[in-house]
Amino acid sequence: MEEEAEEEEDEELGHAETYAEYMPMKLRIGLRHPDPVVETSSLSSVKPPNVWYRMSIPEETVDRGWLSALQLEAITYAAQQHETFLPNGDRASYLIGDGAGVGKGRTIAGIIYENYLLGRKRSLWFSVSNDLKYDAERDLKDIGAKNIQVHSLNKISSKHNGSVKKGVIFATYSSLIGESQSGGKYKTRFKQLLHWCGEDFDGVIVYDECHKAKNVCPIGSSKPTKTGLAVLELQNKLPKARVVYASATGASEPRNMAYMNRLGIWGEGTPFREFSNFIQAVERRGVGAMEIVAMDMKLRGMYIARQLSFTGVTFKIEEVPLTTHYIKMYNKSVRLWVAAREKFQAAANLMEAEQRMKKSMWGQFWSAHQRFFKYLCIASKVRRVVQLAREEVKNGKCVVIGLQSTGEARTLEALEEGGGELNDFVSTAKGVLQSLIEKHFPAPDRQKLFSLLGIDLSVKKTPSPSEAAVEADDSCMTSQDAVEDAQQMKRDLLDQLEKLAQDLPPNTLDELIDELGGPDNVAEMTGRKGRVVSNDDGSISYESRSELDVPVEILNLTEKQRFMDGEKNIAIISEAASSGISLQADRRVKNQRRRVHMTLELPWSADRAIQQFGRTHRSNQVTAPEYVFLISELAGEQRFASIVAKRLESLGALTHGDRRATETRDLSRFNFDNKVKIRHGLIGVGLINVEDRSGILSLDKDYNNIGKFLNRILGMAVQEQNALFQYFSDTLAAVIQNAKKNGRYDMGILGKTGEELFFLIFSVSVERGMSWEDATHAWAEQSGPDDGFYVQKTAILVQEVNSKKRLFLVYRPNTGKQLKLEAYTDIKKKCKKVLSDDAKQHWIDQYKSSAEICAHAYWRGNCKKASVGLQCEVGLRCRTYYVLCGSVLSVWTKVEGVLASVSGTNVKMQIVRLRTEDGQRIVGKLMLEVFEDSCTLRASATPGFLTRPDGIRPYFYLDLHLRTVARQQQHHHPHPPSP
Repeated sequence: MEEEAEEEEDEELGHAETYAEYMPMKLRIGLRHPDPVVETSSLSSVKPPNVWYRMSIPEETVDRGWLSALQLEAITYAAQQHETFLPNGDRASYLIGDGAGVGKGRTIAGIIYENYLLGRKRSLWFSVSNDLKYDAERDLKDIGAKNIQVHSLNKISSKHNGSVKKGVIFATYSSLIGESQSGGKYKTRFKQLLHWCGEDFDGVIVYDECHKAKNVCPIGSSKPTKTGLAVLELQNKLPKARVVYASATGASEPRNMAYMNRLGIWGEGTPFREFSNFIQAVERRGVGAMEIVAMDMKLRGMYIARQLSFTGVTFKIEEVPLTTHYIKMYNKSVRLWVAAREKFQAAANLMEAEQRMKKSMWGQFWSAHQRFFKYLCIASKVRRVVQLAREEVKNGKCVVIGLQSTGEARTLEALEEGGGELNDFVSTAKGVLQSLIEKHFPAPDRQKLFSLLGIDLSVKKTPSPSEAAVEADDSCMTSQDAVEDAQQMKRDLLDQLEKLAQDLPPNTLDELIDELGGPDNVAEMTGRKGRVVSNDDGSISYESRSELDVPVEILNLTEKQRFMDGEKNIAIISEAASSGISLQADRRVKNQRRRVHMTLELPWSADRAIQQFGRTHRSNQVTAPEYVFLISELAGEQRFASIVAKRLESLGALTHGDRRATETRDLSRFNFDNKVKIRHGLIGVGLINVEDRSGILSLDKDYNNIGKFLNRILGMAVQEQNALFQYFSDTLAAVIQNAKKNGRYDMGILGKTGEELFFLIFSVSVERGMSWEDATHAWAEQSGPDDGFYVQKTAILVQEVNSKKRLFLVYRPNTGKQLKLEAYTDIKKKCKKVLSDDAKQHWIDQYKSSAEICAHAYWRGNCKKASVGLQCEVGLRCRTYYVLCGSVLSVWTKVEGVLASVSGTNVKMQIVRLRTEDGQRIVGKLMLEVFEDSCTLRASATPGFLTRPDGIRPYFYLDLHLRTVARQQQHHHPHPPSP
């Protein structure tokens, strides 16, 4: 029965990435933001510093609401932070982490306006696209700063650099590393900008969408990007500049913060001497550590991060079934890729390719493999998207379809091959494999072979003795035979591809536009310059996207306007063109139909998905959008959908049914019963290698790379792929459960409820059981045929929350509402349904005993820990937690050192959130039971914020001592925890 007790403890601390309504704490000016805005609960538990800076922005701008209270707060704190200098003499910077819809553009415009009014007339504004220059002009105009001119860097000649005396120079990150085409004094744009700013420049530099500079500190052996280095160098050259970093995802990963050297988190006068020290201290400690960093930055007045609430948004996952025809086509593609892999390997061996060449070849092979199957995943959903889009437009709504890529490169290749003419829509998937075979198959032609041997075949003459020797040389003939064999393999592969091509899907973007009525009905906002269209006579042709009266550079803006004016009710956006673009049902535009935002192609990260959704969910909208996630029945996509769904749900999105129901995937229809098939499948995608001579199987060197595994299994036949993924999911769940029990699993910020606390380190006792009275009240509201009380040795109460997958919510007398949903089949195996009267005594008995007796003793009559005099809290109604609160980034290493020395193991310290009865939120580090009676943290002065030696910001300073002490403080709360 011990297993039953452990099962009850699974996930008893719930992941709590919840959000709190946001209002400025320390600033009382400005009108309310037009839409509800939220902040993560961990950040909301931290108060920013007091405001002492007085703004110069005119009262009219404030009183008319041109800048909302939220935007004015960010402007004020940025200006206040810019008055601070770091120990190395550089001016401190500010990081705006606001999400889409909070009005980041107006906030940046406000910072520039504030400095302009104080005589700092020159500013630099970097972003990801030249199109956003028009948004910058609009934002400045909207806040009353219409006199501030915005100049595009690519329009300023280096010969006439002095012609722009003041205003904003708007530039893309790519132009920052570009060279001037017009010659002149300054060969590079970088030098041109430095000259324009001047040596003592103290104006504003804005790095908008600054995550584009993230790869300054790359992973592994890769080199830093030129963009990242240029961003860093510009800051170093202009130490007095007022730097603003702006990105909704800029601080999501610590490694990506390397260019933010003006925040003062690392460097002289900080706990971390170099950025590498900061990375080592934080990355080892997971998500919770990053949240502690964010809280620390807000506490010191250098960071703000709010986002539009998803209240009013509806969100659903539409699972698209795979047709028999599609599965046949997919499995044919899998077989061709397996054959291609074998032929690439065989040809490389024939040609005795050196290791460097093989490494490059396989890099290209697996990159193409991933892209090919990604295009097949997308293709499976096109018909359903078209059907849904037509229905929504008929219902008086408009549709936005999100793609990541356009497949333009392959279309242009096909156009070149066809001499400028096309007979049919181009298959992007076919193009990926064809390009791989033609460019990277290891089979040099005969001309190239003799060229390598120094023989000129173009000159007809009597063979020289050396050439005759070459012709007669057996090894050369062997090489020639090898080349011809390899060439034959290459031709065979291309022939097989041509046969498969009849079944392969066409370019998704072209097919969508064609099926939805052509370019006249669909607003396309992408980075491509042309498209394939079907003509009235049924023929196919390639046409440029440019129009007579619309320059290419503003084509996307024109298409956006047509959509917002209601001329077109369907829009398709790609990642390349959608950054910063606003497509919401804005009160100021003609098209106020409700937006239905469909995601056809999933981004590879949840953050990028949230960014794309931010195109249709923004401030000042009449209605919030509907989001539709289209997911194929292929396992890899289903996994990712649950991650994005969880992020959206935690932002306040409305879901159909219980939000947790989406987290459990029912793939039980696939049986993991044929190990031979699975083995062949894993060999086919290179996750298991076969030694050439011995035939011995070995694991790939990256066998533990989960991302690689999930990408590669898309290259397995549909049934084997899904069965293997089910096995992987079940195994992963078991590993995670075990890690949680050992304290080694980082679950982000967790939630607990307690009373008001004023201690640096404290213990809190939490009541989590469910009385019989509460259980009967919950039972009275149930209506499902299988809902109700079940009994084994004790009683449980269950409620169905997902009828399709037969998933049930479970309540227990000792631990209350369980976070993990259970399948009905599992409940029936263990328990028998009974009437409430039959369950009553079982429920009351465990409820009472769990006040003092652990689950082990309750189930088995004894407990190993209790028998040797140790306290065991497994299954108890009341659990005790130890939490260290405050700004503790600087003592993180010390605390973990104590934890390791006490426990003798590398246990992760978990970050938890406490919600007090008066609504106050406190976030700190969870000190596991091992800390009881073993350690204390003592402040160097009275508890509270102490002034740092450099006088920059208030900060906690703690001395760490390891000694035996009694519990410092005991708090008790009679109610169960809130996840």
